[in-house]
Amino acid sequence: MSGLPAWLDWMTGGRPREVSLRALQAGDAEALARLHAQSFRHGWDAAEFERLIANRLTRGLVATDGPGGVPVGFILLSGVTPEMEILSVAVDRRRRGAGIGLKLVQAAFGTLAAQGYRTVFLEVEDGNAAALRLYARTGFREIGRRPGYYRDSTGAPVAALTMRRDIA
Repeated sequence: MSGLPAWLDWMTGGRPREVSLRALQAGDAEALARLHAQSFRHGWDAAEFERLIANRLTRGLVATDGPGGVPVGFILLSGVTPEMEILSVAVDRRRRGAGIGLKLVQAAFGTLAAQGYRTVFLEVEDGNAAALRLYARTGFREIGRRPGYYRDSTGAPVAALTMRRDIA
């Protein structure tokens, strides 16, 4: 089930609609918490997203299932000119592998560059293959490592990789 009304789902053959991007909005907290919980062992709750969305330093884009559709992904960033940090990127598990994460990161770069940002940083868990592919594909390079920063599902320590990309 794609999340579309049953009649529209039937008319489109069950295919998801083209993804649209829009700016982060105050009412997005619940949807972002749902997507984050699907993507990370320790998902952030809606209250955390409400706090982040209200912060004047936070920027974000939401990918929706067509214009005005339900959120299927997001990118959340924070920082001050000229540097920005990606806090999180998440995509609905049913829509992964369709380029939504790539579209979000590339669109964020364009918006940030136009606003005077020059550098984007992030941290990612070593071994998160999908995220590492996305970040390599979008030009990030590893600049540091924090051993034991995360814990895997068994409790074993896992390094955080610090990455950087210049966008201007």
